[in-house]
Amino acid sequence: MSAEQDLAEIHAFLGVETPDRWIENALAQQDVMLIDHAHCEKKAAMTAVNMIHRYPEDTELLTKMSRLAREELRHFEQVLKFIKQRKLSFTRMSASRYATSLRSYARKQEPQQVVDLLIIGAFIEARSCERFAKLAPHLDEKLKTFYLSLLKSEARHYQDYLKLASNYVKRSNGQECLDDRVAFFREQEVRLIVEPDDVFRFHSGPVK
Repeated sequence: MSAEQDLAEIHAFLGVETPDRWIENALAQQDVMLIDHAHCEKKAAMTAVNMIHRYPEDTELLTKMSRLAREELRHFEQVLKFIKQRKLSFTRMSASRYATSLRSYARKQEPQQVVDLLIIGAFIEARSCERFAKLAPHLDEKLKTFYLSLLKSEARHYQDYLKLASNYVKRSNGQECLDDRVAFFREQEVRLIVEPDDVFRFHSGPVK
């Protein structure tokens, strides 16, 4: 699948584009954007490793999450290089409400919980991909090239998360519908993306 096809699929999955105001926030605070981007890559790797720890009986999940964790750590290292080149410091940074808010809606019982966590992972990866694509045309050539290089892996990560969620639903003998849960989380994700935030972060809403 081409990058254009990946993005078309992701746009349909997400339901709303990143607001232009958020792009303005990002361009005005590129230092913050890069540092928080590094944190996001680190957290994505940690999430994948946590999934491996929690669900060791699922061979396909182990394989996909292991690969994803390695790729996210590689991206983390690459973002750190940009931070160093700009003579910035990789510092602690408060997280946006985005991921925490989404995870607050995950059900507590299994296998419903793993389905929800995987769907949330798909939304996080899809939104990252969409934002890289929307930011790229406005960035300097080096950062533009880097962000465009991330699109394929982020699109695959979104697809991997969604496929794993589908597998769990199928194994539960059709007791729930994946589309219903995706629609539920889409509604929550859209709200978090379009509603104003107090602080700019890579996954925040627009800041006034």
